[in-house]
Amino acid sequence: MTRWENFIGGTYVPPASGRFAELFDPSTGKSIGDAPVSRAEDVELACRAAGRAFEEWRRTAPSARGRALLRIADALEERADDVVALECRNTGKPYRAMAEEELAPSIDQLRFFAGAARVPTGTASGEYLPGHTSMIRREPVGVCGQITPWNYPFMMAVWKIAPALAAGNTVVLKPAEHTPLSTLLLAEIAAPFLPPGAVNVVCGDRDTGRALVRNSAVDLVSFTGSTRGGREVAMAASGDLKRLHLELGGNAAVVVRHDADVGRAAADIAAAGYFNAGQDCIAAARVLADHRISAELTEALAEQAASLQVGGPDEDAELGPLVSAEHLARVSGFMDRLPTDARVVTGGGRIDREGFFFQPTVVANVNQGDEIVQEEVFGPVITVQEFDSDEEALRLANDVRQGLAASVWTRDHSWAMRFAAELETGCVWINTHIPVVAEMPHGGFKHSGYGKDLSGYALEDYTRIKHVMSAL
Repeated sequence: MTRWENFIGGTYVPPASGRFAELFDPSTGKSIGDAPVSRAEDVELACRAAGRAFEEWRRTAPSARGRALLRIADALEERADDVVALECRNTGKPYRAMAEEELAPSIDQLRFFAGAARVPTGTASGEYLPGHTSMIRREPVGVCGQITPWNYPFMMAVWKIAPALAAGNTVVLKPAEHTPLSTLLLAEIAAPFLPPGAVNVVCGDRDTGRALVRNSAVDLVSFTGSTRGGREVAMAASGDLKRLHLELGGNAAVVVRHDADVGRAAADIAAAGYFNAGQDCIAAARVLADHRISAELTEALAEQAASLQVGGPDEDAELGPLVSAEHLARVSGFMDRLPTDARVVTGGGRIDREGFFFQPTVVANVNQGDEIVQEEVFGPVITVQEFDSDEEALRLANDVRQGLAASVWTRDHSWAMRFAAELETGCVWINTHIPVVAEMPHGGFKHSGYGKDLSGYALEDYTRIKHVMSAL
């Protein structure tokens, strides 16, 4: 297709308004087709389809739901080349990174939730009051309205759809307006294994998202995106007291102690900071370095940045473009507004070629109050700050509004464990940064939201608990 449509009730459906918006390949800046700009009537159509499917899917045995997810995973493996090609065309990502770091884990995550659907956890049934037996029922919530971001369109769709379906819910998902294509393909591939309407995809802009959040048929709203977007979703959902699942912005601190292996740390931090062009909520963004090794680490990070091969999907690239001209302007704005005492060690600007490419960048001599430290850049930019004591390092790490992830680098494991306990983030890595596995939860504290993706905790978020008591 060059003109895509919404996927509702198991088939493609044009938007009621007939409105479409142009999509672009970020690696070239050229048009690749059109996607719907949906409005409330399209959302309503999708919610009705999801509601009908829910009546069947909620009563489907967990084993059958698991089989459906396994079949979807197998079908995705068979269509892997199509998924990768479409995602990379829509996002500009390197092919290998998409195939190995996103598609393969997504398929694994579907298989994880296929199994998790069959092993719900909870309090054992028993007599907690004499003469009465209590039971706990874990039930699906209903129709889930889900909104995904543009940085990992396919993988984030899987993170949302898989636990929702495993728990017995149905879905209306709105992908980011710039990057809907792989999500539509996912729904198409999944459709033969599900009741019509179990997974619906409605494309559009912020107004489309607001219509989804406010629709009375939606029982739970799951949103991944910026902190500002999360606030808007929470306010829009509050009128109907909808359940919320929010995975919001990150601004990860990377604490490097004086005894760390500087060379290894620099290589791994750069890999985690520049992966997906830094468009990652858990990117290694804020390096906090002991003053004794700060200069050495900064130089090593700059060498890593300068060595990266930048290019589009058809090139042997390690770092792709930013997602849009608007986001390129946003990242560039951080550099334009740097305080005078900040020092750009390497990079710092747009790359002179077609597409939306930005240089891998290292900025030193930044202060805690600087915008580039307090706000999430969401681009290929790593900042470096110095600390003189453990207490200062902890204060700098925690002194931002976000609390999604952090890492610590040291040879002293006892110190690392003590420090990790004091970090106000939902995930802490020790001597690594960014690995994610299906069995462990992903989610943050503070302004990074609440609720968990992945693991059995995600399955809990997509269920409601009912106590049933029977007099004997």
